[in-house]
Amino acid sequence: MTIGRTALKTKAALLAAAVLCAPQVASAGPADTYYERAFMVAADRRCGLFDARIDAALGAATAQARGAALRSGAAETDLSATAARARSRAHAVSCQDPQLATVKGRVDDAFSGWLRTPRMTFPGERADWIANRMRSAAAGWRLQQTSIVGASPVAFGYAGEGEASELVAVVSFVGRSRPTGARIVLRDPNKVPRAWLAGDGLVPASSRASLWAADVAPASRELLAEGRRTGEVWRFPASTAAALERLDPRETFAIEFHFRDGSVATAKFEAGDFAAGRAFLAMGML
Repeated sequence: MTIGRTALKTKAALLAAAVLCAPQVASAGPADTYYERAFMVAADRRCGLFDARIDAALGAATAQARGAALRSGAAETDLSATAARARSRAHAVSCQDPQLATVKGRVDDAFSGWLRTPRMTFPGERADWIANRMRSAAAGWRLQQTSIVGASPVAFGYAGEGEASELVAVVSFVGRSRPTGARIVLRDPNKVPRAWLAGDGLVPASSRASLWAADVAPASRELLAEGRRTGEVWRFPASTAAALERLDPRETFAIEFHFRDGSVATAKFEAGDFAAGRAFLAMGML
């Protein structure tokens, strides 16, 4: 099945869902699409409609719809209220409703195409997340965004071998000097509750949270940028993902590399559809 046919089937399934969750909506904008997908997620949790892999596909599509709505100008508070309305509507619909059974069949059919999709690009405003579900015995990127600091390429995301993957940054610094530590810096929601989109995109130092890499090792050549022969892989705790998923997709986060002389090299990244990419990987390797 082509991506185009998958998209058409997904749209048809969501139109069917709209009959149950928002019959007054004539044409769906980004926020309406998010509402429809959030409704299906809530109905699934309540009624156990789908198997685990369809759950993951629907989760990826819902996260993607939320990102699209935020990029179109929807406020985060409004989308939280939208999700709450979707959950309320899903709670009011009987699990034995014939229309829900029809929607279930259409969603199963639509998202079965996602299950057979090995790679997907999740576009952002400035940078993309590239997801890859193809199984390989060698090390490889599963979810990746690239950046640069000076003349040194930096990649961040999930990488691993076989079914295993972990959250890492891979950098190939020009010259002999190597950093002694690396950390992710991003908005601290306890200090700045709303998305930070001003200035150069990175929240001021006084309002940042930081997450230090757990360790570093020589990077496998399969993870290096094209033309690079050596580099380091910095591994971050699994809990880092939850912090990144709390960001607005338009927000910037950065990886700081700290050197013995006190200097810091900073590579910037866009939060984008990181959550959707993770959910896409949750469908399993092919």
